[in-house]
Amino acid sequence: MAEDSDLERTEEPSARRLEEARNKGQIPRSHELTTFATLMAGLLMLFMQGPALYQTLATITRKAFTFNRTQLNDTQIMLELFVSMLQTSLLALIPVLTATALAAILAPMMIGGWLFTFESLAFNFGRMNPVSGIGRMLSVRSVVEMIKTILKSALIGGVATFVLWKEKDQFIALVSMPPDTGFLYLWEMIRFTLLSVVGAMAAIVLIDVPFQLWDYYKGLRMTKEEVRQESKESEGDPQVKGRIRQLQREAARKRMMAEIPKADVIVTNPTHYAVALRYTENMRAPQVVAKGAFLLAERIIELGREHKVAVVRTPPFARALYHHAELGSEIPASLYTAAAEVLAYIYQLRLYHRYGGTEPQLNDTLPVPSELDPESGNG
Repeated sequence: MAEDSDLERTEEPSARRLEEARNKGQIPRSHELTTFATLMAGLLMLFMQGPALYQTLATITRKAFTFNRTQLNDTQIMLELFVSMLQTSLLALIPVLTATALAAILAPMMIGGWLFTFESLAFNFGRMNPVSGIGRMLSVRSVVEMIKTILKSALIGGVATFVLWKEKDQFIALVSMPPDTGFLYLWEMIRFTLLSVVGAMAAIVLIDVPFQLWDYYKGLRMTKEEVRQESKESEGDPQVKGRIRQLQREAARKRMMAEIPKADVIVTNPTHYAVALRYTENMRAPQVVAKGAFLLAERIIELGREHKVAVVRTPPFARALYHHAELGSEIPASLYTAAAEVLAYIYQLRLYHRYGGTEPQLNDTLPVPSELDPESGNG
């Protein structure tokens, strides 16, 4: 059962999956939205250019039905007249054609965005396979698209038929109307019919756009195994990442150990914690060059003694440094006084070993704030 669930496409597509599909030219598209936008743009331009189009149409009609015997007998003149009327018609329709062309280009971008790729144009032998073609024709998607086309045609055709049937008497009466009056009335009928058709198309778009988005993302859903595999590919194999982190820790530890011989003092707990400090005149405060707990602490102490670095037992100070001082950084300001006493003791101890005299003693109770010591000074 677990294996079956891993093979079911229940997971939402990842950003990488969506990007790959987009690069292949697979983006959500709604043909109904494009058709609606094109019709709407054309209708708006017709409304805006209505008077100018009417004047152009009236002029063309008068020219078409006004001719003399000379023109009738000369085919060249008739041809020139036809070309002239065609040019006039095209010039008048340029705004409408431009608006519809822009709508046809911009409408798909509303849900799929801009996409320019040659991937869909690449030659694919699979598209030439007749078995695959028949399978696509009989697929659920094809059946759904066929039902949509039938319903769309029925709805739009029904609306247009209803409007025209309602105005049939006036439509027949156009024959007996004067040309100017007839054109105006015909224009009103066309405008009302187009508005009705566009309204029907709007209802279809409101259903089709959400369906196309749902269907697109559903088709790109992933199985749990695909999600895990993609995670490995994008983020790296956990075992490899673990090995890389281990190598990084080992390299950092080697760098830390290399700094121990440069330390001035190693403060200990005595064996639970060990922190190596270094201080020069150019530093504002002592710096932590190494720190560790348990086995690592023992190794720090051992390496320090090999290089004759002073090892001092200061349990509260060592604990506070281990928990609150970052490796490679200066110690907290609240530990400056304690660090100063320890460094002063180391300086006096060096003088004692070099010149003799009274052996210095380190204060047993260094000024370490209780809130920095996890054990509140009980070492």
